[in-house]
Amino acid sequence: LRLVLAGIFFAILAFYRYDGGVAWLLIPAIVLFIAAAVTDALDGHLARKWEVVSKFGRIMDPFCDKVLVLGAVVFLAGPGFVEDTRTGVLVSGVYPWMVVLVIARELLVTGIRGEMESTGHDFGANVWGKLKMILQSVVVPAVLLIVLLLEVDDRGFAWLGWVRDVLVYATVIVTILSGLPYVTGAMKIVRAAEKPDED
Repeated sequence: LRLVLAGIFFAILAFYRYDGGVAWLLIPAIVLFIAAAVTDALDGHLARKWEVVSKFGRIMDPFCDKVLVLGAVVFLAGPGFVEDTRTGVLVSGVYPWMVVLVIARELLVTGIRGEMESTGHDFGANVWGKLKMILQSVVVPAVLLIVLLLEVDDRGFAWLGWVRDVLVYATVIVTILSGLPYVTGAMKIVRAAEKPDED
């Protein structure tokens, strides 16, 4: 269901163009993203409540999360959100270099988790990874709402540009920092494995 909602969400953003007279498209996009994020929270809640964890779930849950969030970030840094073609300013406040950092973090953590779990170590999502996901799930629809308001009245809501930038930069920073515990945790495991037996 999350993948289906994400697909429709992306299709809507693919048709959106800032100042293109289709600002209303952002309303269903916001609703769809929130609905998809809620399915993630509900899925986790039910899995814990019923104590049901499957290999399929361990693969598909993070996969769906990454498709939804990374896809949203890619679109926010895309041509549909270009405010000024001469300067390349994006009304979303999300730029390609940010997308590269976010994707790099996800690839690194996914690689680390895969390698560690293949050697028998439990390397599931930690509290920082969950907080990162929550922040991303809040900021994406918030940015879309800000873009909608700026398109309706860019002067009256100009102050929202500062709010948008704070949210976006904070999310990028938290996303990167949330990957550090995975790196340090993996380094400890590797060092312990390489340490010679004192006996």
